[in-house]
Amino acid sequence: MARSFDVKTQPGFALIAAFCFAALYLPIAVLVIYAFNAGESIAVWEGFSLRWFVTAMSNTAVQEAALRSVVIAVFAASIATVAATMAALATTRQGTYPGLSFKYAVLNQPLMIPEIVTAVALLIVFSRIKVWTGYTGLGYLIAAHTAFCIPFAYLPIRARLESMDSALEAAAADLYASPWQAFRRITLPLLKPGIMAGFMLAFVISLDDVVITEFVKSGGQETLPTYMLGQLRRVVTPEINAIATVFLAFSVLIVIMFFFVNRRKA
Repeated sequence: MARSFDVKTQPGFALIAAFCFAALYLPIAVLVIYAFNAGESIAVWEGFSLRWFVTAMSNTAVQEAALRSVVIAVFAASIATVAATMAALATTRQGTYPGLSFKYAVLNQPLMIPEIVTAVALLIVFSRIKVWTGYTGLGYLIAAHTAFCIPFAYLPIRARLESMDSALEAAAADLYASPWQAFRRITLPLLKPGIMAGFMLAFVISLDDVVITEFVKSGGQETLPTYMLGQLRRVVTPEINAIATVFLAFSVLIVIMFFFVNRRKA
């Protein structure tokens, strides 16, 4: 009888796995450690201090960039989640029909092409709109982030819908519930974990986006990632490490909150 293949039993698996984890997480650990460096060097340890966290928190440019990033991420993730929910319902609750594969391709298109291509395309479109309208506000960044985040929100919502028993919705229809009542009382409550997962994923993707933001933003519209990128081109101090550490802690907090919310719902 043929034996099942288990990659964990292959020679050298543990060593390769340890090397990969070290390559992924060791640089992050070094970054976090040097965020607490008392000196101005990012390579020479001069003692423990919270100096750079205080400096970053009192930096007006950092405050404005962080607030702008959160505002854009909240709006983009909210709009993307609503659009992704409607798209998921349209592609999973209607059965197979002509054009369904094309719709999947369109929805997942931002995932299949390089982000730089999407950024250039959005730049060309929005530059023409700016010329026609004269408007240069944050709406362009929100629209660009929304377009890019929709497939990220769509995937967990669609996965949740596909795992749900459609017989529950059919039973609600048999009990004379209207389509809206069945959606509000049956589908939506069961779909909430997927919607929350889609929103959080879209929020994080929007929050740390650099390429699309760098191409679409106008003057004075720095987000926290583009601000950090700009500072790396100048004098690099542990302040950037401190900002990155807070960014990392915020992302981890979102994941932990989502874990406990899902655990309580289960």
